[in-house]
Amino acid sequence: MSVSDEFVLDFARPERIGLEEAIYAAGKSPVQIDAILDAAAARGAPLLLTRLDADKHAALAGHHRDRIDYCAVSRTAIFGRARPLTGPARIGIVAAGTSDVPVAREAVRTLAYQGHATTLFADVGVAGLWRLTTRLDEIRAHPILIVAAGMDAALPSVVGGLVASALIAVPTSVGYGVAEGGRTALDAILASCAPGITVVNIDNGYGAACAAMRLLQAARTLSEANRVEGTAA
Repeated sequence: MSVSDEFVLDFARPERIGLEEAIYAAGKSPVQIDAILDAAAARGAPLLLTRLDADKHAALAGHHRDRIDYCAVSRTAIFGRARPLTGPARIGIVAAGTSDVPVAREAVRTLAYQGHATTLFADVGVAGLWRLTTRLDEIRAHPILIVAAGMDAALPSVVGGLVASALIAVPTSVGYGVAEGGRTALDAILASCAPGITVVNIDNGYGAACAAMRLLQAARTLSEANRVEGTAA
């Protein structure tokens, strides 16, 4: 059995659900990742890789590294050419603290890979509410928000009570002791009093970005349906 027998790439995913194939690099060896990139290169297809740590990135074949846009902060890599960014930014990424930025940047990079411009609002957590309130008007300008927060994860509830945008919360594993690697943050968001907050798994900036893109696609579909109905009328 060869390495190429260990994976099947989903190149039809964009036509099926509107989201690009992505490779979760954690748990995969550099040899497996090289083989995946060889398969993508043979089709002339770009790929997004998530959870690619620096050591594994360094171990990839040199001709692959030459084609990779790598971000060590978010542990993401874009192989080949991403779609050009289109604006204005309709998705805001809000990070409670600087320690939450890696998760926030995973969302930023996932969205950028598919051509979506974003605005990052970093270090606006509840420990200094003035940092949030001074930027509320900027935050409100985005119809979709991704809010990443660890520890007690109070920020999604605060933002959810102040802003009308669709809100996707990402609990992060930031915090001491009883923060329990993000489980306390997850439970806090699930128990939020602010209505209508959607939550993804702990540290899942990629999943939050995909949820945001599904919302954009739903809005586009509704807009097109309304235009057709208006023309028919």
